[in-house]
Amino acid sequence: MKPLLSLLLILSSYFLTAQTTVSGVVTDPKGVPIEGANVFLDATYDGASTDARGVFSFTTTETGEQLLKVTFLSYEPYEIFMNVSTFKNLNIKLREDMNSLDTVVLSAGTFEASDNSKVSVLKPLDVVTTASALGDFVGALQTLPGTTTVAEDGRLFVRGGDAGETQIFIDGIRVFTPYTPTANNTPTRGRYSPFLFDGITFSTGGYSAEYGEALSSVLLLNTVDEPDQNKTDISIMSVGAGLGLTRKFEKSSLSLSTSYINLAPYVALFPNRNNFNKPFQALAGEAVYRYRTTDGLFKLYAAGDRTNFDITQEDINNPEGFNLGLTNSNVYINSSYTGMLNDTWSIQTGGSYTLARNEANVQSTTQVLDTENSAHLKLKLKKRFSNRFKLSFGAEQFITDFDEDVTVAVNDNMFTANYDFKSNITAAFAESDIIFSRDFAIKLGARASYTDYMKDITFSPRASIAYKTGAKSQLSLAYGDFYQNPLNDFLKFSQDFEAQKTTHYIANYQYSDNGRIFRAEAYRKSYSDLITSTTEFASPESVFTNQGSGYAQGVDVFWRDNTSIKNMDYWVSYSYLDSERKYLNYPEQARPTFASPHSVSIVAKYFVEDWKSQIGMSFQHSSGRTYTDRNRSGFLQANTKSFNDLSVNWAYLLSQQKILYFSINNVLGLRNINGYQYADTPDTAGMFNRRALRPATDQFFFVGFFWTISDDKSSNQLDNL
Repeated sequence: MKPLLSLLLILSSYFLTAQTTVSGVVTDPKGVPIEGANVFLDATYDGASTDARGVFSFTTTETGEQLLKVTFLSYEPYEIFMNVSTFKNLNIKLREDMNSLDTVVLSAGTFEASDNSKVSVLKPLDVVTTASALGDFVGALQTLPGTTTVAEDGRLFVRGGDAGETQIFIDGIRVFTPYTPTANNTPTRGRYSPFLFDGITFSTGGYSAEYGEALSSVLLLNTVDEPDQNKTDISIMSVGAGLGLTRKFEKSSLSLSTSYINLAPYVALFPNRNNFNKPFQALAGEAVYRYRTTDGLFKLYAAGDRTNFDITQEDINNPEGFNLGLTNSNVYINSSYTGMLNDTWSIQTGGSYTLARNEANVQSTTQVLDTENSAHLKLKLKKRFSNRFKLSFGAEQFITDFDEDVTVAVNDNMFTANYDFKSNITAAFAESDIIFSRDFAIKLGARASYTDYMKDITFSPRASIAYKTGAKSQLSLAYGDFYQNPLNDFLKFSQDFEAQKTTHYIANYQYSDNGRIFRAEAYRKSYSDLITSTTEFASPESVFTNQGSGYAQGVDVFWRDNTSIKNMDYWVSYSYLDSERKYLNYPEQARPTFASPHSVSIVAKYFVEDWKSQIGMSFQHSSGRTYTDRNRSGFLQANTKSFNDLSVNWAYLLSQQKILYFSINNVLGLRNINGYQYADTPDTAGMFNRRALRPATDQFFFVGFFWTISDDKSSNQLDNL
């Protein structure tokens, strides 16, 4: 019996001496203990959890070098590989996981509109449910701060910049002709259907080094990666009809759509200040093919449209009016691929091609034929070194071949002229995201661009900083230089230019809490090397220079709330703009004619369950814009009256997949004035008579019926809107 007891004592002593104690404390970066962290030796059952003091301790029989792991939710895993005998009294600090939802967001100057973004101030559905937008994404964006409503134009005017200073991209690839052509004092529309996009990023300034050729802003449209179901969309409207078809396959999907618009019924029913000899017509088609590979997604997008109209507009200097007939054909093809090369490298590449052709007949004496071939090629690589440091870089090429033929009839004699140019822009960019903690991050980038006809290189540094001031708020700062080459209207007459430049300074505060978003942003833009001209409109006789300059500064405020009031979603935006510039034929620096010092937008949407209806309203106000009163001395010394518009809409659900839609713009019939046209010569009293430039109609009525035939019979058509 004694020998057996001795053996047991010897074995117990051996096992006790073979065990090693692993101990230490786990804290966050500020030294605060973390309770509940898991601490264990990899590939073993040996481990423990930390207590309220962050302390852990356990024993192991493992020997030699071992991998110790520490994990805790919202923190990066911690690993250390050493001899197990050294794992005593460890002091382990966990780093915050930068992929967590509450990480700081670099947001200065940028409005996210993706359903998947962390902070969205606008959703893609807002494009078609905002009363004043009339289904146009530009109309919806004009309710955001930083934009100015220029009713007679219809394009995006951002923070004191004209419409040519904003560029549009689809899936990261440039769109050269994003708007349909139109006559003077008649607003244009975007060419592309809002139903194609599930994400919109609208940068009002300080945007990424990845994008260039825009002095003021960029609008990034991302097409749907994967449709949710097979469906057929049918729409019948007061001004046309549309048909869409979407089919899903094992690894791919295809969406087709076509639409036809004819304003003849509308012109016949409602008085119009223009005389349409041939009302506006448009036939358009779009196709999107998607193919998902093992590690990425390929998209091919093609769109084409043909529009035409013939209009005679009032002209104070011509009793017979001003006549314009226009036929436009446009083809746009965009292909892109986004994928992972391995665990840390990703690639984004693609290209676009545009063929745009305009045939214009002016006053039956002048014929103008414009043909533009444009292309954009792009390659971007991104390396993720860690959750805290990411680097992206790439290169791109912009190619433009423009040709214009002009034929003028004078006293039975024909005179012809040709204006053309070719442009190649080569650019490279690099940008890094450095996240120091969940509360502090910076983005540093730079862009270099070379233009062949200028034989000059521009260099654009850019930087953004973001700091979380609380669990639901943050501050952001942004700085950057931005360059843009002259538009076609100038290059077709001369290529003796330099790139125009702006420098942006932005300070942003943002608060987000459970469907409520508040943003306030102050900015300053300094312009240099703007184009000046000796004539009002660019022509062969114009003398151009790059001696223009200017500034734009102001404050933008935005508030959106979709939770405080049941079934109610609303937002309010306000912009203050102080802007002056000397450019084009301006004899002195002055507030440009498209800039309004004060702009207010109020949008509200309310769902009435008993009526199965969504009722919406939009109100827009802009203070008066400048014009030159020829009966007074000075330049741009007068102001128009303020612009006001109240629009309403009503969407009624006939069934789960059928909806009836009504919309009225400017329901009060307010007589807005966009400016004035003055007579070329004074009357007998020496005064210059003038004519108010007003919209063609005071109101626009729209009625539509939409029907979706889908695999999911329970889907709600209101959601599709």
